Amino acid sequence: MRIRKLSTVVATAATLALLATACSGSGGSSDDSTGGADGASDKILTIGMPNGPQQPNQNPLATGSASLSLGYAFAVYESLMQVNELKPTDPPTPWLAESVEWNADSTQAVITAREGVKWSDGTDFTADDIAFSIQLRKDNKELNTDFPDQYGDITVDGNTVTVNFESGQYVNRDKLLKLLIVPKHLWEGQDAVTWTDDEMIGTGPFKLKSFTPQAVTLEPNTDYWGETPKVATLRYDTFNDNAGLTTALTTGEAQWGWTFIPDFENTFIAKDPEHFHQVAGGGFGVDVLYLNNETKPFNDVAFRKALNMVVDRSDISATAGYGVWPQIKSVTGLPQPSGDAFISDEFLDQELTVDVDGAKEVLTDAGYTWDGDALVDPDGEKVTFKLQNPTGWTDYLDALGIISEGAAALGAEATVEGVVQDTWFNDIIPFGNFQASLHWTDGGSTPWNMYSNIMDGASYVPLGESATWNFGRYKNDAVTAALADFKAGTDDNARSAALDIVQKAFVDDVPGLVIWSRPAVAQYSTVNYTGFPTDEDPYANPQPTGPQAALILSKLVPTE
Repeated sequence: MRIRKLSTVVATAATLALLATACSGSGGSSDDSTGGADGASDKILTIGMPNGPQQPNQNPLATGSASLSLGYAFAVYESLMQVNELKPTDPPTPWLAESVEWNADSTQAVITAREGVKWSDGTDFTADDIAFSIQLRKDNKELNTDFPDQYGDITVDGNTVTVNFESGQYVNRDKLLKLLIVPKHLWEGQDAVTWTDDEMIGTGPFKLKSFTPQAVTLEPNTDYWGETPKVATLRYDTFNDNAGLTTALTTGEAQWGWTFIPDFENTFIAKDPEHFHQVAGGGFGVDVLYLNNETKPFNDVAFRKALNMVVDRSDISATAGYGVWPQIKSVTGLPQPSGDAFISDEFLDQELTVDVDGAKEVLTDAGYTWDGDALVDPDGEKVTFKLQNPTGWTDYLDALGIISEGAAALGAEATVEGVVQDTWFNDIIPFGNFQASLHWTDGGSTPWNMYSNIMDGASYVPLGESATWNFGRYKNDAVTAALADFKAGTDDNARSAALDIVQKAFVDDVPGLVIWSRPAVAQYSTVNYTGFPTDEDPYANPQPTGPQAALILSKLVPTE
């Protein structure tokens, strides 16, 4: 067995680029300008998101707030470290924390606060702010999606904060590093869940200037502790849908955004090949065809295996994903090259291929027959199922169409059905009211999130109850234990052994079908500013909505 070196470092630097886009008459073009700070351009950088009109809620901790939805929270508030999600095994870069040191079993983190940082109202930033911000998550479960019921004691000693956890957090270290920090002197005494945080006092490179439901304007924080921003003004415009954002990007009204653009080479880049760019990074995020393991036909492992053998992932990547979403080739479902070091010895060089004859042999051995061309299960029933995803999610629906063609090659009747997005999010997926549906997984710095999201019994709930992950209701005690062992493991050999168990079950049981990898994709224009992450220099996740915004903004310079 190979010994795979799994990263044990826990500080990384990655900031997300801020996006801006124009909306219904209030959008700004690349010619918009404003008075700049010293050394800054006089050009506006417009960031666009397709999230519709926003309510006046600037709370950077509350899911669904305008500042998180559009991404401007990440230009005002900052994280402990910068994590490069495109290179998940790279060490992190210090940011508001000068260092984060973990003990051997990842149950304790000691955070050293950066000195010389001030909040934008002139108050000194201290270790107390870090401890307070983490305590807010512990005290308010609505804000604690990363470490539910996992925080132990949180203490301050001078310039350091010690955070204890109830169990090992090896796979979640980056989540701690990416937490946004808020000022204790303003948040103390507020209801952190409902407070709208209208003034937005942060440590970041920008400050809130104005807000409307359609457009938000930020101005430089002239007392920023880091590199003084060269962007004179940031504007975040919001659109009702992907088509509106795509139009804004192609006309230059928005210079930064992220959305799926079919045929992006002709639709977007060809409009201005010198300045328009799309970049996609790596990582461990994938899209999975979740299969309902507790209802027909996917309660039979033989049929799950057979369907896996006839899905043409190459066609899906090229046709439905326009080459943006890379094909999954390894039988382990791991995206490559990010996952290369984690593939078990047993499955090295084993790739997924389309094998209709082999799939039919699997079905025959399991007692399936055919009535003419129609596949009949061992109970004497013809095999039919629905493939569902939200209407308008064209890449997903096109992928489902190709999957249905593979099912037809077996004699199974698979119909593609578009559904209302809110219904899919709130009823179909969490409660298991589906037979098969595409959904993403978390990324992370190891494959743990991917496998846990698909297979972890710790996330299992019966059909009819709301699941957070394991939407297919897969149950395997050995896998659940192995995932827990990997999460709490203290050395690479132990984690490698645990991952071998998980991958063996993934290949043998086919609890879900990993279809393609989901790299971070963003579009941007260099008409006004350069310095964005590129394929040649993937220094950060290029998208607008994440703590990497501060890092990317520090690297942007006016285009000569």
